[in-house]
Amino acid sequence: MVLIIDGHNLIPHMPGVDLSDPDDEGKLVQLLQEYCRLRRKTAEVFFDKAPVGMAGVRQYGLVKAHFVHEGTTADTAIMAYLKKLGKRAKNTTVVSSDRQVLAAARGAHAATIRSDEFAAAWAQLAEDEPELDPRDRQLDEEEVADWEQLFRRGHPARGGKDKYNK
Repeated sequence: MVLIIDGHNLIPHMPGVDLSDPDDEGKLVQLLQEYCRLRRKTAEVFFDKAPVGMAGVRQYGLVKAHFVHEGTTADTAIMAYLKKLGKRAKNTTVVSSDRQVLAAARGAHAATIRSDEFAAAWAQLAEDEPELDPRDRQLDEEEVADWEQLFRRGHPARGGKDKYNK
């Protein structure tokens, strides 16, 4: 399932991202990359008001960012994109709080989710995901000394009384 996201509509709801930040779009893309990695999804995020020469589409891993040129809006671009998808739109979920975009998504048989609901789901996912893999923990001094001793003498003989050869 592909996510189609109204970027500037989602930013105010995401923790750590603010529309007044000059790199708000980059920060949102990073959060979406993590979301897509964890959920095994892809996303197409639309941002409007791209400065002259910056409009276009860029791929960031599982996230494709559409920077819509000034003179049009992300809403219009999303609706055009849904129309272009045709019957394949039913395989997408549109993330927006704009009523017109959500209505167009429902008309194209796409699933919809409001931006604040998506942000809440992201916050729950981020909370549930452990920050550190327990296998990446720091070794204590005794463990380091044991490993150093093991490496100095080589692999212990099979059946020896070494605690690493169980």
